[in-house]
Amino acid sequence: MKTTDLVYTALGAVLIAVCSWVSIPLTVPFTLQTFAVFCVLELLGGKRGTLSIIVYILLAAIGAPVLSGFKGGIGALLGMTGGYVLGFVFIGAIYRFSGMFFGNALPVRAGAMIMGLAVCYAFGTAWFMTVYARQTGPIGVGQALLWCVIPFIIPDLLKMALAVLLSSRIRKMGVLKAES
Repeated sequence: MKTTDLVYTALGAVLIAVCSWVSIPLTVPFTLQTFAVFCVLELLGGKRGTLSIIVYILLAAIGAPVLSGFKGGIGALLGMTGGYVLGFVFIGAIYRFSGMFFGNALPVRAGAMIMGLAVCYAFGTAWFMTVYARQTGPIGVGQALLWCVIPFIIPDLLKMALAVLLSSRIRKMGVLKAES
């Protein structure tokens, strides 16, 4: 990797961390973590963006307080909602491979982010159900989706749209160019 790739990867991980600390208190509070994941992929491209996501997760694993609520550590990643954070890797991987095979047109990128988010939701929900069952007792898929996915679908799609819009404007300014 070139030095610029390392710097962009680190900055992407920092962006995700900072956005994970921003909590919007609604009926169901949510963070800007997924917004940052989408921005990093759009701004840096699939390869550097996915590496940024992996670095972010590794920082969390070693105890850096990069997760929402300033949490960190392997215990936080192995907790009930850790599967959703680990699922960000699927968003990046799907984004990366769809760009390699189908090009980087906006419909391809948007479709890849939507598909990646769906896989992230599925992985995270399966993880949640497993950990919840061990700690509290069995839970049905419908209840898990009602708690962990349904309230976040519209906000996540809005964050995705905003990330695409902002990223395209930043790229038009010539500040940086995404690699594939």
